[in-house]
Amino acid sequence: MNVLISGASIAGTTLAYWLRRHGFTPTVVERAPDIREGGYKIDIRGAALEVVSRMGLLDEIRRERTDVQGGSIVNAAGRRVASMDGDTFGGRVDEDAEILRGDLAQLLYGLTRDEVDYLFDDSIATLSEGPDGVDVVFDSGRRGRFDLVVGADGLHSATRGLAFGPEQRFVRDLGYHVAIFSVPNHLNLDRWELTYVGAGRTALTYSTAKDTGAKAMFLFSSGPIAYDHRDRAQQQRILADAYAAEGWEVPRLLEGMAAAPDFYFDSLSQVHMDHWSTGRVALVGDSAYCASPASGQGTSLALVGAYVLAGELAAAGGDHRAGFAAYEREMRPFVEANQQLGPANVKRMVMRSKGQIRFVMTMLSLMRYLPGKDRMAAKAVEHIHRAATAIALKSY
Repeated sequence: MNVLISGASIAGTTLAYWLRRHGFTPTVVERAPDIREGGYKIDIRGAALEVVSRMGLLDEIRRERTDVQGGSIVNAAGRRVASMDGDTFGGRVDEDAEILRGDLAQLLYGLTRDEVDYLFDDSIATLSEGPDGVDVVFDSGRRGRFDLVVGADGLHSATRGLAFGPEQRFVRDLGYHVAIFSVPNHLNLDRWELTYVGAGRTALTYSTAKDTGAKAMFLFSSGPIAYDHRDRAQQQRILADAYAAEGWEVPRLLEGMAAAPDFYFDSLSQVHMDHWSTGRVALVGDSAYCASPASGQGTSLALVGAYVLAGELAAAGGDHRAGFAAYEREMRPFVEANQQLGPANVKRMVMRSKGQIRFVMTMLSLMRYLPGKDRMAAKAVEHIHRAATAIALKSY
């Protein structure tokens, strides 16, 4: 069966790998001219670790790890109020791995580029489903017919829009926006993260083992904001305005966004759908069930979802109706458990008032003196680990 995958994302390339292993013929179309490099740090946890292990990538992922040693909460004067080791700060336990998104994308692409047809600098313009397949017209003008089409093209999925309807039916804004981009490492951080918390405004910067520069991340509360998702200058003005009154290193970090090659800006949102397939079209990863970056589980959901979708299609002998239905049955509880993390996590990451900030800063400064602090730290990440392992992977 010929399967068109829209998006060379983590979910898209992983799906291409497993479909090829099961004897399908996948094609990946990607709007960008190449696989995106760099990007922010991401975590691979729980069941997702088993997926990359079955792909033979776990050792390489360990070699590419960020090796962030720890993190500190700082006040407006730059004083470190509290510090933690890297795993505690990042909510990791056991064998959880942290890697730059671009490094993982390159590893996945390396597994598939010799066996999978990639159509870069192109995207789907129209879909027309018939009894025997889906006729696709691409933006470039080329045409093709495929047995199945899978959207792996993210939160603002064009495939979802074509097959299921307008975005506003499925995307739920959590009331925050996020920006991430590369900046000069002017603080000379060595595999360390610094986080500053203002009222409704969080800013952080970190360095990793492989990067001589640093990354800056901004997370702020907001109502709905109308802007063009492809207008970088407009997004940067919104970010600058949101942080105009903040101190610490915020002004200098913001100076770096104009020259950043990897500027990213979007709402913190989730995708909720009653069904992830219609006819011969299905969705995987953020297109179907984005949990938001605040969950810390977007990458793991993409890896596991792609593995399960390919496996269930293979188990159904290519019967897409049975395969898609089984994919939803397997994934739905896992998705729901991980989506619950996002709204809860972001409330701890962005504080609403100066009073709340003073209280939390006081508690953090006292934590190192409290008995049982290690137990409290372990309990804080327990809910993430529980969600990350909330599925038993089949061996298809």
